[in-house]
Amino acid sequence: MVKVVEITKFGDPSVLKITNKDTPKLQANEVLVENKSIGLNFIDIYHRSGLYPIPLPSGIGLEAAGVVKEIGSDVKLLKVGDHVSHASMPIGAYSEMQVMPEAKLVNIPKEISFEDAGAITLKGMTCEYLLHRAYKVTKDDTILYHAAAGGVGQIFCQWARAIGCTLIGTVGSDEKVEIAKKNGCDHVINYSTQDFAKEVLEITNGKGVDAVYDGVGLSTFEKSLEAIKLRGMFLSFGNASGMVANLDVKKHLAPKAIFFTRPSVMPYTATRPELELSADRVFTAMKEGKIKINIAHKYSLDEAQKAHEDLHARKLLGPAIFTP
Repeated sequence: MVKVVEITKFGDPSVLKITNKDTPKLQANEVLVENKSIGLNFIDIYHRSGLYPIPLPSGIGLEAAGVVKEIGSDVKLLKVGDHVSHASMPIGAYSEMQVMPEAKLVNIPKEISFEDAGAITLKGMTCEYLLHRAYKVTKDDTILYHAAAGGVGQIFCQWARAIGCTLIGTVGSDEKVEIAKKNGCDHVINYSTQDFAKEVLEITNGKGVDAVYDGVGLSTFEKSLEAIKLRGMFLSFGNASGMVANLDVKKHLAPKAIFFTRPSVMPYTATRPELELSADRVFTAMKEGKIKINIAHKYSLDEAQKAHEDLHARKLLGPAIFTP
């Protein structure tokens, strides 16, 4: 039997329930992975709450790292014993064992631990497409990143520092200011006590930033528009504070001719070459020392409800994982 976290209805963390299921059966192109490390991500909250609806009943979680235990008859890229990770559908990473399509798995380099791979595959590939493809950051850019001390934020800031751009980060508490500075922010603004748009315009001598990276959503959206330069880029990749429901092209984008995109990992790893490119960039950045993972907390699967409560309350000072 395999321990699995499952939901049968949408709601608060109490809907996360532990259940035991038979070991999954494989199709010809599938791989059975014994999970050693499972990532905790905000998208898990969106799935659990129904903000991003999924068919029920369902497992939960999109990111994990582990060992290949069994392969289907048509599997060619992997073998039993390989160390692999993933950051994609099908949902169900909160599990001791998981069946995944071969095409969705990537090999973990021997230099990288299961714990680090489970904490960085989804978050790292998010940072990869944000910095290198959705908007290609250069050393000449000045950019703004919201929630700079969070799990994705810490990775993003380290990678941006390696590129050499000027990085302005926002955080929600004085405690997080030092974390953001340590991870590479040139300027840090506490948006719970400061007007971040005003501060950004002062830092940039009234020009505004080349790009805003916003995974917070509703509470930062309007002010972020003020902080962007003429013909700047707005990258909206999350909604931790709620969704922006009423984007008005004429009101919000037209006055400065702002470019707006809503990127996510799935469209940027839609093909096997894209997936391999993204994962390789992440793991190479780790091996070169551009990114270091500082895991903030480790939970058991039995603590799934507490993990979601902590993540929603912004208590975690960095990436967190489950260790089955």
